[in-house]
Amino acid sequence: MSNTDKARERAQAAMRSLGGNPSRLWFVGAAIVLVIIGSRSCVTVEPGHVAVRVNNLTGAVETITQPGLIVRLPFGIHTVYTIEAAPQTFHMRGDKNIDALNVNELTVRASDGSNFVFNDTTILFRVIPSQGARVIADAGEGHNYRMWMLPYARSILRDEFGKESTISVSNPTTFGQATERARTRINELLTKHGLEVTSIVTPRPRFSNEYEELIESRNQTENELSVIDSNLQRAETERSRRLAEVDRDQNKIMQEKRAELEAALATAVAAQTETHRAVDTTKIEKVAGGEASLSAARQRAIELKGQLQAQYEAKKAEIDAFRVQPLERVMERLGERLEGVTIDIQPWANDSVPSRLQVEKVGGAE
Repeated sequence: MSNTDKARERAQAAMRSLGGNPSRLWFVGAAIVLVIIGSRSCVTVEPGHVAVRVNNLTGAVETITQPGLIVRLPFGIHTVYTIEAAPQTFHMRGDKNIDALNVNELTVRASDGSNFVFNDTTILFRVIPSQGARVIADAGEGHNYRMWMLPYARSILRDEFGKESTISVSNPTTFGQATERARTRINELLTKHGLEVTSIVTPRPRFSNEYEELIESRNQTENELSVIDSNLQRAETERSRRLAEVDRDQNKIMQEKRAELEAALATAVAAQTETHRAVDTTKIEKVAGGEASLSAARQRAIELKGQLQAQYEAKKAEIDAFRVQPLERVMERLGERLEGVTIDIQPWANDSVPSRLQVEKVGGAE
């Protein structure tokens, strides 16, 4: 029931209560007129709706997005339009068009020439609240703005999904990219009319029976590949684990061997150090003994040298003295040397007048 009907009922109830008094009737009549004018001067904006108030005198247009009562001046000064701005659903399903929000399903021709169908494509859209005046200007009152959905959505979705092949359109990643491209392009056109698409939901595309069987076979193969890949990953993990265990065991063995070798090296170094110490001690002792022997030998050599020098000087003096002695003294000394030696001397002469004496040793003992 509208505000005008409610005011009319209240006025009729007041008339019945007055019982036909003329003065009161005038008062009541004026009140009724005021109530009717007041009720016609207010418009209720429901939640999820947008009101567009047009001042017919100045041409000013005002978009009101907050729900509640708004003032509308009577006598044609203001005209108020309300449009639904809540999210709405546009379906593309079935084999025929039912209304502006329910049209036949989407058929697409892929880039490789194959055809596929989306059984139920759902598009969520809404009126942009701040663009209510543009919606009224482009489409008029009521739900006339819905007329933009069908041509834009069908043509752009066909175009974007038509860029994909039947193989790529079955890939969820590529599929989502095509959907997002389509939403962006649709919004580029719809925002000019004050609308926007918030979401596009498309089911898995449906192909011919033969192609569906091929897809099923491919999916089965991909599942098998996924299982193989999972097994490979598990085997790789097991291999990594076993390699880690082998590395751990080998590291342990290497550490033990290293500890043994380091201990042996430390023992060898200690033994070498002890040997060097003993060798150094022996060397010091030998060197000290050698130096002492050398010093004693040098001293002895000096002494012997002195003795020899003295003997040499004595012999030299004796020889020098012997040289200056007369022949008789020489012969005397020679005799001393030859004491006890028997010498047979037989003189002989080579000539009748010998000038010298020659002695020939015939025999004897020294």
